Amino acid sequence: MPEHNFRRPRGTIEYLEIESRALTNNVLGDPINRSVAIYLPETYERSSEEYPLLVDIVGFTGSGFGHVAWKAFQETVPQRIDRLIDEGKMGNVIVALPDCFTSLGGNQYIDSAALGNWAEFLTIEMLSAIEAKYRVKRGREYRGLFGKSSGGYGSIIHGMLYADSWGAIACHSGDMAFDLCYLPEMPGVLMKTKDRGIKSFLDDFKSTKKVGDFHTLMMLAMAATYDPDPDAPYGIRLPVVPDTCELIDERWEKWLAWDPVKLIEREDVQANLKSLKGLYIDCGSRDQYKLVFGARQLVKRMKALVIDHRYEEFPDNHSSVDYRMDESLPYLYGRLQ
Repeated sequence: MPEHNFRRPRGTIEYLEIESRALTNNVLGDPINRSVAIYLPETYERSSEEYPLLVDIVGFTGSGFGHVAWKAFQETVPQRIDRLIDEGKMGNVIVALPDCFTSLGGNQYIDSAALGNWAEFLTIEMLSAIEAKYRVKRGREYRGLFGKSSGGYGSIIHGMLYADSWGAIACHSGDMAFDLCYLPEMPGVLMKTKDRGIKSFLDDFKSTKKVGDFHTLMMLAMAATYDPDPDAPYGIRLPVVPDTCELIDERWEKWLAWDPVKLIEREDVQANLKSLKGLYIDCGSRDQYKLVFGARQLVKRMKALVIDHRYEEFPDNHSSVDYRMDESLPYLYGRLQ
């Protein structure tokens, strides 16, 4: 078993409250008042130093709050950073861990007419609020964004589309190659929702006292993210015909417009990635969601386009791989200096 870290974080955890205008459009009725956990290094109170900023966006069903909470045989992000500093692998940083949870169980960190404008929340509202209150170094070149799974997807997408906000990104096991990771799930989603309908499925999910089918919930959340219909219940429509599971081409194209292995062909995306000071990608070679194939496709294309990056493939699957932050966090810190 892994060694448990018994040390308490040496720094301070505070909570920054943001009343968001960017989220007022969400059809789920989720709160627009959101909290961001802020980890301040132990030197913060006794110095006037300014610090680089790292932002942690988490996977589906997660929240930044989960990365500051105790877990058996695992480290919180503050504990991990303290240890990496002790090992001489990185220096002091301020870390923001936003709560971006939604009623559909998660977030892909892009603007959605159903879930809310989460990219706007992160890049405009959250960054402005942090810079107004804390001594972070100003400018994109001192900001890093990292995450795993949905958070990994959010990180690579922000590097591709919002590089004016971030100097470096780290994508752990991020969603990509949608035809491999999402499309094969559609028959199962139809089997779970066709008889009752999507609304009844979600109403039942919300009304039970025990958490239900997370996997189907995740695919419905993806539909509300990539091709939302604000007039439909929960903002969801699927890219397949309910009876036959035949692909509805115009809807599926809206999904693919957000696929990193498709986006890489855009010249503006290539320019954004080339402008980054650091671009880190990794994925487990046994990833059960087949995300390693998307990572390989993206990396192959980035090599052909001469986009500087660091890619690592490790012998593990998609689950319980937070230990990979031991690689990405020092990388981000080094690139942001």
